Amino acid sequence: MIRATFSGFSTAFSALQASQKRLDIVGQNLSNMNTQGYTRQQLETSSLNYSNPISRYMNGSQIAVGFGVSMDKVSQIRDPYLDAQYRAQINKSGYSDTLQSALDTLSKALDESSIDGIRTAFDDVQSTLTNLQDKGNDSVYESELRSRMQSLTNLLNDAARQIEAAEKAELSKLDGTGTSEQGAVDKVNDILRQIGNLNHQIKQNQVLGQQSLELLDERNNLLDELASYIPIEVTYFKDAEHDGKMKVPGSTDIVDAPKELYNYDSKGNIISRKEWPDDLKVELVYRDTTDPEGTTQRLTLINGTEGTLGSNYGKLTPVDSNPADPTAVSIQFTPASSSGETSKKASATGIQLASGSIQASLDMLGKKGTGDPVATGSSVQDDVRGYQYYMKRLDELASHFAKIMNDANAEGGQGKLLTNRTDPAADITALTIGISKEWVNGTVQLGKKDGSSKDTVLSMLNNMKKTHAELGNKSFADYMNNVSTILANDSSSNINALKTNVTVLNSIQDSRDSISGVSLDEEASNMMTYLSAYNAASRLMTALDEALNTLISGTGLVGR
Repeated sequence: MIRATFSGFSTAFSALQASQKRLDIVGQNLSNMNTQGYTRQQLETSSLNYSNPISRYMNGSQIAVGFGVSMDKVSQIRDPYLDAQYRAQINKSGYSDTLQSALDTLSKALDESSIDGIRTAFDDVQSTLTNLQDKGNDSVYESELRSRMQSLTNLLNDAARQIEAAEKAELSKLDGTGTSEQGAVDKVNDILRQIGNLNHQIKQNQVLGQQSLELLDERNNLLDELASYIPIEVTYFKDAEHDGKMKVPGSTDIVDAPKELYNYDSKGNIISRKEWPDDLKVELVYRDTTDPEGTTQRLTLINGTEGTLGSNYGKLTPVDSNPADPTAVSIQFTPASSSGETSKKASATGIQLASGSIQASLDMLGKKGTGDPVATGSSVQDDVRGYQYYMKRLDELASHFAKIMNDANAEGGQGKLLTNRTDPAADITALTIGISKEWVNGTVQLGKKDGSSKDTVLSMLNNMKKTHAELGNKSFADYMNNVSTILANDSSSNINALKTNVTVLNSIQDSRDSISGVSLDEEASNMMTYLSAYNAASRLMTALDEALNTLISGTGLVGR
């Protein structure tokens, strides 16, 4: 066979180019080894083969050799399955972390394991009553009792105020009110806007043949961050003009449109598949509380590049966001307008997100830990003991304690010792309980029978010791101890869940890093491999040059 004179040079030249490009990529990987969110890049290649005879005098195609290597594209090394796992796990971690932050705040008001608090104040009142029963009408001991009760009411007031402050702080985490920082809603809206704009920018670049790998890294980082706030599902699809489907004019029927997918020659034969970049869709994953089956549903928050810029992504809006009543807040999810879907509202009784920091805040603000369905016929349970649960427990304690003490004093012919300090005619809560003005100024005293307050004191003392059905068959002190224990158990359980979630998250991240991260050892090994390949291709080019020189310069010299 007589081969084409310069055919081997193109093979050697393509090998030189491929090796040089691989060395360039190694340099890019190494330079971004410590860049947050950078994905390792690689050169995708394929072997070049011939489609037509390369020589008139070939002996047949059985001994034909290809034309070298084709550099197809530079791509990222990622595992979509690990990405989905990571985002699902960071969503769980975001929920547990936000919930733990709220429980830690509550523990500052209600955890009495290491400090003297409300439980100790009840014990002090009981101790004072024990001393007072033998002192008759001693005004000094009555003054001590009033002081002990004042300390108790102050502690109840302070605990209630701390819970109210925690509720307002939780609301600020959502909507950013009263703080210079962005709330979770604003952060999510900013992320949605950035991803929506990146979708357009990436697609425009890819249509022009630019891979935009760094922009893909930026988008993936934003998707990871978004997943910590809300549960999302990420999918890739072709836009309406390149998905191989079309709507029949004047009808709702959808038919195949192969011309959107393939290139044809003049005779109508398929010659290649169209290379059109994928769009990225982000959907919110939720359950509707009105659905008895609890079916998982989806709402499109980012709809690729469909529609005009700005209509391809949705937004979140706080509803009933009022610092005066933080527990009424809900979050409205508005889908991308190009999707044609309707808005949904998330709250303690609205749609339920699987997890995420936003749902954790909504649960702490809106749920009461009753264990009942959040709505009639709903499969979703009110299973989170939030701020309202602990406030209600304190209110029940304060109200019943005031009633028992006032009733005992009324039996002795005297007025109320404990009232609502802001409005004496209103109901008593943990926030409003206080010593009555009449007891302070002396117009009301401990009740007396037969000229002695002993019976009144004994009645109060017995009520301090005994259990009360209204308090779950617990004494006042034990009831408060039970509240602290429940909070401690909730916190301990959530800490274990958080540790587990973080451990699993780190494990998935390690797996992602092993695939997508830059390894110094691996890149150094690749560098040596590609350098050797480059040197070999150079030697091949030199050898071919020497052979061609012999052919051109030396052929026919013998016999001259």
